[in-house]
Amino acid sequence: MIKLEGVASFAAVVEAGSISEAARRLNLSKSVVSERLAELEKAMGANLLRRTTRRLTLTEDGAAFLERATRILDEVEAATTDVAERRGSLAGPLRISAPVTFGRMHLGPALYPFLARHPELELTLDLDDRRVDAATDSYDAVVRHGPLESSRLVAWQLAPSRRLLVASPGYLAQMGNPATLADLQWHRGIFYANRGAADWRLQGPDGTGIARAAVALRVNNGDMMRDAAEAGVGIALLPTFIVGDAIRRGALAVIDIGLQAEPESIYIAHPEGQRVSARLRAFAECVRAAIGSPPYWDEWAASVVFCS
Repeated sequence: MIKLEGVASFAAVVEAGSISEAARRLNLSKSVVSERLAELEKAMGANLLRRTTRRLTLTEDGAAFLERATRILDEVEAATTDVAERRGSLAGPLRISAPVTFGRMHLGPALYPFLARHPELELTLDLDDRRVDAATDSYDAVVRHGPLESSRLVAWQLAPSRRLLVASPGYLAQMGNPATLADLQWHRGIFYANRGAADWRLQGPDGTGIARAAVALRVNNGDMMRDAAEAGVGIALLPTFIVGDAIRRGALAVIDIGLQAEPESIYIAHPEGQRVSARLRAFAECVRAAIGSPPYWDEWAASVVFCS
């Protein structure tokens, strides 16, 4: 008899490229995955994988079986999703990586009621600003801000993201309000350390301009950049999901020089070829609905006073 767990293990091994990596992703021992593969091949009466000391490759029978096996697993996942939706609950593990600031400020408040509605869901939310590899690090998906950097990922947009030049009213009163791109060179800048160069790339009708400023602070955390700007350290270019509340409170003023940072996205991405679980779809829909359109952190935008 062919067991579904054996089919799932076979598909996982093909996707991962090795038994050990598949075992890690399935949270099983290597021996258990190997036993399931052996049982499947015995039940099929055919070798599905060609094993060498360095790699696993599909046999002709394995390639033919994989196509149908993937459809079977997708159908089972869809059926499971249907039952879960009928019961109003989701179950099982889900591992997500997200940036520290966005996770703390926006993912948490969105997900706490979601988790309360689905008590059998086992969510691991790993907050880290480094660019992790979703497949290698065994994440179901990554939430990221900015451009999509890997062609091996399939991304869904959660929300558009605007970035603005901001500084405290006290800093601008002391140092003056920049009115042009050239004016920024006389100011102190707060820069995101992982982005490399200490400059700001801004766009307008006539193209892209680059403004450089004296470095006051480099740090790899958006919260600290915002706090430093509020404290009067200098000017920062930050997304509105970080500074929206500070602008609304008047702790930060928006600097308008007629140019804007290139629009970015907040997106969730999963490895290409990976089956998308009901848990992941529900997670993404929950976050997208909580953010709203336009994003709730931009609600101040209609009445914001630009400092120019």
